[in-house]
Amino acid sequence: MGYAVVLGEALVDLLDSEVDGERVYRQAIGGGPLNVAVGVARLGGAAQFVGSLGDDALGGRIRAFLTAADVGVAGAITVPAPTTLAVVTYAGPEPDFRFYGEPASYGLLGPDDLELALLEGADVLYCGSIVLLQPGTLAAARRAWSLATGLRVFDPNVRPRLLTGPGALEGLREVVAEFAAGAHLVKLSAADAVLLYPGEPVEGVAAYLRELGAATVVVTLGAAGAVLAAANADPVRVPAPKVTAIDATGAGDSVMAALIADLLVNGEPENPSGWVDRVAFALRVAGLVCESPGGATAMPTRAAVQNRFNP
Repeated sequence: MGYAVVLGEALVDLLDSEVDGERVYRQAIGGGPLNVAVGVARLGGAAQFVGSLGDDALGGRIRAFLTAADVGVAGAITVPAPTTLAVVTYAGPEPDFRFYGEPASYGLLGPDDLELALLEGADVLYCGSIVLLQPGTLAAARRAWSLATGLRVFDPNVRPRLLTGPGALEGLREVVAEFAAGAHLVKLSAADAVLLYPGEPVEGVAAYLRELGAATVVVTLGAAGAVLAAANADPVRVPAPKVTAIDATGAGDSVMAALIADLLVNGEPENPSGWVDRVAFALRVAGLVCESPGGATAMPTRAAVQNRFNP
């Protein structure tokens, strides 16, 4: 089994919580791609995180957290900027993110900062999330994408509050089309699909991304499961397990992590039914994540998933 390179952001989440009747913000290390890298490692895969970390104490904590989680940091650079904070509030279990910190510490990785041997040796390359809104890191992601010799996976992980200024949404839509065209796997949420392609059913969005060139597309639907479009088969719905969700932070990232971990072990499935089984497992991973607070810290092991859903 080889390793996955996960290129994207790492930051610190401030989670709106209640302690002894008072509202407090609980600190948690996060960022969608960081969650993915940790999730891959927890599920038994090897992961390398590639991104930029602030030069403050919080950046040091992120690096130490990744190392303790058995995620490689050879491709993580330290930059002269304070670590970006994401204040997370909730409407039910669904998180809402507002970002603080300029310049964004997570968006300072440039094309010349890439460890080329690390990229070229990866069996899976993940790119995506909010770093794609930063010109320098977008250029780095494009270079990494062009150098990848293994499987390429992509997740737009849209954050609407960051889409400011005229043409921002259309620009992101063009970036999504660019990466989807060369992807072996695209994962996005129903909320991503609605924002990027308003008025289109999720099955239609999945089919469209496949028409662009993506080999397989998974659209997560929260408690309703996921839509899977693979090979030449029509899109199908894969149900999610019944869980009591308290915090959906990192749930979509855990789906991506589970799919990457299985790609590392067995490569791409030979037929759509193989993808159905993998998506079903990934949804069980996400269900377990939703039963615990936090993102990266909630990522489970395979044994924990087995014990929860197949006792």
